[in-house]
Amino acid sequence: MYKNQSGYPDPTAGAAIGKVIRAERRKHKKRAGYQKIKKIYVASKYAGDVDVNTNAAIDYCRYVIDQGFMPVASHLLYPQILDDNLPHERQLGLKFGLALLAICDEVWLFTVGGEISSGMEREIEVAKRLGIPLRKLEMGER
Repeated sequence: MYKNQSGYPDPTAGAAIGKVIRAERRKHKKRAGYQKIKKIYVASKYAGDVDVNTNAAIDYCRYVIDQGFMPVASHLLYPQILDDNLPHERQLGLKFGLALLAICDEVWLFTVGGEISSGMEREIEVAKRLGIPLRKLEMGER
């Protein structure tokens, strides 16, 4: 459920935003070259042991590449630019990540022990709302 800036559910705005995102995805797919490489959104745990989780995300991206696809991992990009300890910058990073998710062809959920973080839950929710296929991959302990 889309929530407004005050944190209240706003299904009307959510539906409108969803339509705009889907239209943009269709428009981008028509451009030459966009479909040559399937874009896979890499969803994995980031919070907690950030160093271990970052290294795992890099491994997951390598796995996606080895499968012949292009990984998109916002949690490897935006924490390098934005300060996760500042609420405004954290929200920007989350917003940017979901915008990237919206242009991907699939979302791959990389878990250890089946654990889904709150951030991953949000990504699952958005992917389902946008009709983006989800694939869950259980990975070994690092």
